Amino acid sequence: MIRFDQVSVTYEGAALPSLRDADFALPEGELTLLVGPSGVGKSTLLGAVSGLVPHFTGGTLRGRVTVAGRDTRTHRPRELADVVGTVGQDPRAHFVTDVVEDELAYGMESLGLPPAVMRRRVEETLDLLGLNELRDRPIATLSGGQQQRVAIGSVLTTHPKVLVLDEPTSALDPAAAEEVLAVLQRLVHDLGTTVLMAEHRLERVVQYADRVLLLPSPGEPPRLGTPADIMAVSPVHPPVVSLGRLAGWSPLPLSVRDARRHAPTLRARLSTQGYGGGAPGTGSGRGGEQLRAAAPTAPAPAPAPTPTPRPGLLARLTARSRRGPGDAISGSGTPAAGAPATAATATALHIRRARAEVLHDVNLTVAPGETIALMGRNGAGKSTLLAALTGTLAPTTGQVTVGGRTPHRTPPPEMVRRVGLVPQDPRDLLYADTVAAECAAADADAGAAPGTCRALVSALLPDVPDGTHPRDLSEGQRLTLALALVLTGRPALLLLDEPTRGLDYAAKARLVETLRALAADGHAIVLATHDVELAAELAHRVVVLAGGEIVADGPTAEVVVSSPAFAPQVAKILAPGHWLTVSQVAAALQDPEATP
Repeated sequence: MIRFDQVSVTYEGAALPSLRDADFALPEGELTLLVGPSGVGKSTLLGAVSGLVPHFTGGTLRGRVTVAGRDTRTHRPRELADVVGTVGQDPRAHFVTDVVEDELAYGMESLGLPPAVMRRRVEETLDLLGLNELRDRPIATLSGGQQQRVAIGSVLTTHPKVLVLDEPTSALDPAAAEEVLAVLQRLVHDLGTTVLMAEHRLERVVQYADRVLLLPSPGEPPRLGTPADIMAVSPVHPPVVSLGRLAGWSPLPLSVRDARRHAPTLRARLSTQGYGGGAPGTGSGRGGEQLRAAAPTAPAPAPAPTPTPRPGLLARLTARSRRGPGDAISGSGTPAAGAPATAATATALHIRRARAEVLHDVNLTVAPGETIALMGRNGAGKSTLLAALTGTLAPTTGQVTVGGRTPHRTPPPEMVRRVGLVPQDPRDLLYADTVAAECAAADADAGAAPGTCRALVSALLPDVPDGTHPRDLSEGQRLTLALALVLTGRPALLLLDEPTRGLDYAAKARLVETLRALAADGHAIVLATHDVELAAELAHRVVVLAGGEIVADGPTAEVVVSSPAFAPQVAKILAPGHWLTVSQVAAALQDPEATP
């Protein structure tokens, strides 16, 4: 169905090809997962399938790509539209209408399908993706995850033979991601659709793949094989594979179910070294001790009138602190004398948008040095709560304070040192033509000394020249640049909305190190995320929202271990023990006396 014959792609001005010597064939009716670190050419390969490369992007394509027998060199994207459906990383760039139902019908209208067929397919897709309640909603009012489902649905209605998906579950909560993957499975198994999907959150998708296509590093040709064979050598792999490698399991498990079959031996090793499985929140055996160590309580605040950021932030970022969540709030992580009692509070907060109540009676307190993960299904109100904390949305009733100020009544220049937001799409903060211009603007906006932002960028992105255009950066690099712009103002409260979207495992690890250093420096961090592995690795507390209300608020281990939807892979595999991450297990196996 899809064939690459010695394909290389070189963009204008690039010294080396973005994709080199791709030579493989993907048969009809299989789901192929495209994996590899950031910047190795995954998006270029996907674009070559749909014809966007080189017809839209420019550059030089050598070799031949055929899809359903059509040569993409001689068939432009519009001539492949009835064969290939494409969903990119940014769903907003995909939309051409304003309302959900209209968007689902647009592709079929372009292909000239009969109205009766269009109506039936729209209804089928609304049911498949759980969009029926949103059918009349303006797309601009939807959450990021809801927009992602609409983008996928608008492609499914045309019934293409080939689906090309770039990070299709990146903005979805775990339950919604499972629904989308189940739909893709049905399309593959029942209709014979060929699916080529790039995804960084391999823990969600690798068990569904028939084949895995690996781009190991820039300049290396792709490798195609079974999921088990490729995961054994891949530089990127999910926690279940990391745990299997650590424990020496063979064959390597690809799913929690497979791993649990191997788990009794590992549980026994951990038990003989003194780690048990006490009940959550209890002190029974070492399990209770382990649980409290894995999810430390928030730092004890010291009362004072004004926020005073701790010195040495740049040095901490440059040193790439490798503390665990427990260390991030101890020692140097204790809030400085003079830090406020709370970084932010929301009291009896209600917010209505149009006729819908988005937040209902929300009460939240954030302490300096504390990292909180906001979790919940798409549309639960996570982004709305972040907007209330920044002051871009005013409470309908209730009160919000940040650094002793009411955000929506405080001029932005005064708030920049109190709160900073890195949005879902970091491009919302990037307007200049070069990295240097972005940094100069950030210094001016924050009233910081010239060069402050550039020093942060150098610490976080050491290999990015001043003259680089932000659009030429990878998704992870853009996120890091946006983070540096926000940090220039040294906000006491840092907010991040889906910060790991589009990041590979290495980039996510660097982000975790940076946020740990910030928490150790006394900054409060609130991140809205569907990434349960990130919450397990980083957060001191997890707050779960549902229907605009807080339904759970507590230490990370207590909340995520008790939730099938939000438990990380390691917690599911080693239950009833309270292990959250592979690093905790590795530390225990290496040092039996160490507390994970």
